[in-house]
Amino acid sequence: MMRLKRSLHLLVPLVMLALALVGRTSVPAFEEAQLKVFDVFQRLHPRAYEAAPVKIIDLDDETLSRKGQWPWPRTYMADLLARLFNAGAAAVVFDVVFAEPDRTSPKQILPLWPEIPATEALRQATDQLPDHDAVFAEVIAQVPVVTGFVLTDGEIGQAPELKGSFAFAGDDPLAYLPRYSGTVTSLPALEAAATGNGSFNLIPEADGIIRRVPLLVRRNEQMYPSLALEALRVVQGARTFVIKSSGANQEAAFGAHTGINHIKVGRIEVPTDSFGRLWVHFTEYRPERYIPAWQVFADDFDPALVEGQILLLGTSAAGLKDLRSTPLNPASSGVEVHAQAIEQMLIEYYIERPDWADGAEIVYLLVLGGGLILLLRRFGALTCALLGAGGIGTAIAASWYSFTELRWLLDPVFPSLAVLLIYLAGSLINYLRSEAERRQVRGAFSRYMSPDLVKQLAADPSKLVLGGEMRTMTLLFSDIRGFTTISEMFKGDPKGLTGLINRFLTPMTDMILSQRGTIDKYMGDAIMAFWNAPLDDPDHARNGCRAALNMFGALESLNATIKAEREAAGLSYYPLNIGIGLNTGECCVGNMGSNQRFDYSVLGDPVNLASRLEGQSKNYGVGIVIGEETFKRVPELAAIELDLIAVKGKREGVHIFALLGDEQMRASNRFTVLAARHGDMLAAYRGREFAKARELVKECRALDGTLTTLYDLYDERVETYLADPPPPDWDGVFVATSK
Repeated sequence: MMRLKRSLHLLVPLVMLALALVGRTSVPAFEEAQLKVFDVFQRLHPRAYEAAPVKIIDLDDETLSRKGQWPWPRTYMADLLARLFNAGAAAVVFDVVFAEPDRTSPKQILPLWPEIPATEALRQATDQLPDHDAVFAEVIAQVPVVTGFVLTDGEIGQAPELKGSFAFAGDDPLAYLPRYSGTVTSLPALEAAATGNGSFNLIPEADGIIRRVPLLVRRNEQMYPSLALEALRVVQGARTFVIKSSGANQEAAFGAHTGINHIKVGRIEVPTDSFGRLWVHFTEYRPERYIPAWQVFADDFDPALVEGQILLLGTSAAGLKDLRSTPLNPASSGVEVHAQAIEQMLIEYYIERPDWADGAEIVYLLVLGGGLILLLRRFGALTCALLGAGGIGTAIAASWYSFTELRWLLDPVFPSLAVLLIYLAGSLINYLRSEAERRQVRGAFSRYMSPDLVKQLAADPSKLVLGGEMRTMTLLFSDIRGFTTISEMFKGDPKGLTGLINRFLTPMTDMILSQRGTIDKYMGDAIMAFWNAPLDDPDHARNGCRAALNMFGALESLNATIKAEREAAGLSYYPLNIGIGLNTGECCVGNMGSNQRFDYSVLGDPVNLASRLEGQSKNYGVGIVIGEETFKRVPELAAIELDLIAVKGKREGVHIFALLGDEQMRASNRFTVLAARHGDMLAAYRGREFAKARELVKECRALDGTLTTLYDLYDERVETYLADPPPPDWDGVFVATSK
């Protein structure tokens, strides 16, 4: 059973640690759920559109209808480019690959004409006409233009022309970029004429949604910039991209290789994820971002629309199939994704997942999960379900606040799902442990309650009333007399002293339980017990008194055994002796304690009085002192009144009695005579007949030689009052000065 407990206790922490490790490996299911939450955040809180010098020259459906199908002759493109720069454009970025020669160029179209005399003259004339691609290249060479290329798998195409250069600090960034081996580039003449050249690869997540734009790409062992990053380099007139990775100066990685974290071009420094990707915080569709290409050719075109702007030429026409899915739009144009990325970098608006986010989420998981593990055992499933729900709500709220106010992407999904799994695992294990321990718990209860009570509670748990209730109960306190002397006998032997206490408490407990009592607590060598709770016991006073008498019988047998053992070992022997106090009265019984810990216990003035009566047993030299209410309920037992006393802490006097024996003693002639003489003695004493009381004390002493201390006490009082009578208002109450 103990092994099972240890195994079950370790299982949930192991589950938590396994989940923490799983979080670091980015299981696809967790990562996909995380991204879906970020999508929801974007839909609820899209980026507010802020005017930036970025526009899209859109090859939309109307443009194609007006100007003809795509691809256009390169002379059209040259004309378009000239018009844009004449209007003051800062740069033109092509989200288009011009991979093949213009079929409308004379050199390309003449071979298609038939070999007839009529076309021969035309061939000779067209030899003097300029090539359309050459015209286009000539215009490109005169203005800031960025051409684009696409990386592919497979060994096709030539390497793109690299216009800028790279410098990096920290780990080699190539190791963190996806590898491609093929390329689709624009014509070499066009690419060579351009100021910049970048990749417009957009790599969707596993679900097909574009959330991050790669700013760096890799073809074999060569690194290239993205279209958006190259556009920023060209428009700033910069030459070099500076890449910071883990291990760079002022980039804390604590020895871990966490990848790329920043890319700087010109004055702009862009935070990225470990793979050099920019998180895009999308705006909703804004028509002012688009300029239909046909308008540029119009006579009334307003140059102010493009003056000082970075212009991306791309298409939103469905027929050209450059549509991408984003968190805000399932059919956004690819060119708009690039445009929004450039906008964010220009206005330096970034959302990012900090390098420490994984660690913070795991720490939150460990703290909340560890708290659940500890509290599940104490407070149960319902309370911990509320705690877990609060923890999950906190994670979601913190993630939302971080996104909207700090622009951080903190994942609420992994910690929440992990905590849920911990809660379910913990609840299941608690259930299994409870089932496994059912018999053990029953046995443990039997150590505090009588077997009959345990059986009744097991048969009908509703009899166990939780919370406080008022009951008339009988309370018992017992304590070993002269325990200090006994402790000195075991000086240097704490195990021996502990063993002695256990040997003493075991038979004392047996006597209490055999009389239907309940053990409240052990206080070192002292015992507190009560009757008539949690189950009804109409004979609680009698059962308490019988238990007290039986305890003295068991103690006599225990002392005989211990004496024989110690004498055989040549050790000194000091007999164990106890004092017992019993009292009956109305008390509050139930679960007592704090929110952190509580016990089934009893409170009330009768409890305090029972404790005081136990202390008075030594002063009166008797083994068992009982209160007046207890005495009234056990007329069949042998008991005599001891005194009218105001115990310490009380002003009013109470009658206290010595319980001397059982029914057999009560019926004996000797006890009958003693009780009568003792009663007469108390009547004379309280009637101020002190001389008569002195004679009666002598008679009582002769009848019972075991009550020496009691009668010595009354002799002393009588002699005092004969010499110095008490005042007229004396009522016979003795005020105790000790407990």
